[in-house]
Amino acid sequence: MSRRTLGRALAFTVALTAGTAVAAPPPASAGPIPRAPGHRLVDAYAGAPVAARPLPGTQPPQHPHLAPNGRSGMHADGWGSATSPWSGPLGARPRADSERMALLGGECATVTFDRAGRIVTVCGTFTGFLVKLLDPRSLATLAEYRLPQRPSTVEAITRLDFSRIFKDTSGGAYAYLDDEDRLVLADSRQHIVRLAHRQRADGGWEFTVTDDWDLGERVPHDCATWADPYPDGSCDPVTSVMPDWQGRVWWVTRQGRIGTVDPATGTIRSVRLNGEEIQNSFSVAADGVSIVSDHALYEFTATADGTPAVVWRQTYDRGTGTKPGSVNQGSGTTPDIFGDGGRYVAITDNADDRMHVLVYRRDADVPAGRRLVCEVPVFASGASTTDNSLISWGDSLVVENNYGYEDVSSLTFGRSVVGGVTRIDVRPDGSGCETVWESGERSPSVVPKLSAGNGLVYLYTKDPNSLGVDAWYLTAVDFRTGQTRWKQLVGTGVGYDNNWAPITLGPDGTAYIGVFNGLAAVRDDG
Repeated sequence: MSRRTLGRALAFTVALTAGTAVAAPPPASAGPIPRAPGHRLVDAYAGAPVAARPLPGTQPPQHPHLAPNGRSGMHADGWGSATSPWSGPLGARPRADSERMALLGGECATVTFDRAGRIVTVCGTFTGFLVKLLDPRSLATLAEYRLPQRPSTVEAITRLDFSRIFKDTSGGAYAYLDDEDRLVLADSRQHIVRLAHRQRADGGWEFTVTDDWDLGERVPHDCATWADPYPDGSCDPVTSVMPDWQGRVWWVTRQGRIGTVDPATGTIRSVRLNGEEIQNSFSVAADGVSIVSDHALYEFTATADGTPAVVWRQTYDRGTGTKPGSVNQGSGTTPDIFGDGGRYVAITDNADDRMHVLVYRRDADVPAGRRLVCEVPVFASGASTTDNSLISWGDSLVVENNYGYEDVSSLTFGRSVVGGVTRIDVRPDGSGCETVWESGERSPSVVPKLSAGNGLVYLYTKDPNSLGVDAWYLTAVDFRTGQTRWKQLVGTGVGYDNNWAPITLGPDGTAYIGVFNGLAAVRDDG
């Protein structure tokens, strides 16, 4: 049997499985994620509880078309600061819980919170992405909406290449909650959909589609399906969506298309960065949109009719290949807008030997020779990369090292990454940057978070283990000093590998972590 014929057979089998999954009603609660053997051989907790020490300074401005800061999406706010205004757990007898969302997969990547504190999330399974409404305490599913299957899943099965799934950032992985508690995302049909949730007369909950904008005339969409796993045409998945301050919905695609949708009229405008790829989300300020491709960092604005227009473009060192720990040959970070009035924007590059944290001035009238503020090398020679966004607060940035992580098979049998976390500050006069502290914590692939309410940086760490135990911890690091304050065991085994998902701090002080089999939660119990 040829590889292609085998692929078609597997596609048929999985399609039947997916069809069965669609027909089955979702359970109210699937139960906790099983722990792999060995969890009694590792520390359940290390360190000591701390007192909250709120950080001085102000949050990024509230985006008028997003849910309140900390509630709206993977990167917490329009500027992409990865900072929450409230306190996370302080390490006082913390308790770890979890909910399994699928037999295979189930990772909940984007976690948002509606006005009542309910979780609105998108969870990825091998039979498709699920939008879920969850109880924030029990993690039980209150409502569910199934999204179309991503082409990467079909391609992974038919081509026997599962890296296609793990390196696919499209299909709803990046979503945001708007100012009316509606989830906005781009699905695998190249449609932008807006979903509301409501309680029915019988007390149950449901999702409803309030808007559906088809990008098909602007974006090639001859994508792999179970019916046609080897299409002849082109497929360009939509990576991410975000609103600008005027209410337009911006979108970007893997093959470098950038566009807007006017929600009032449905008008769609777009441009293309020829020969460039976009695998990250983007950030928005009142005066512009910051987007990074695998070649350059851009500042965009929209013309009167909504067409994206380049304000400035800055190339960076993209290296000579994709490193282990990166999705593509380029920056792995969503741009961070930060500093007084959003005067700076930061990314990382993909330089071969050591990755650099790059800080630029955002103003449109900055001369090209003065746009770069600093270029700071981080982590060890030959083992330095990140594919997660930076944390930004005031004039400070925090970056983690993901070198060596590829997918959920990378760190089995007690293995880990080289690790490293670094804080970098822009000098008060803007003349350059300084390294403030370096930590040896190993945070393989999480989108970390900072609590402005208590001064702790939250990581998801895994240390090497000579007994082969794969133990995953929520780890709290002091933002001011880089000292590790405490660690709480979340779980053991592949099911607890977070596989690029974020930590999200809930308004009730819970830290939620998207993991391979669903969603985990750590909260103080003392």
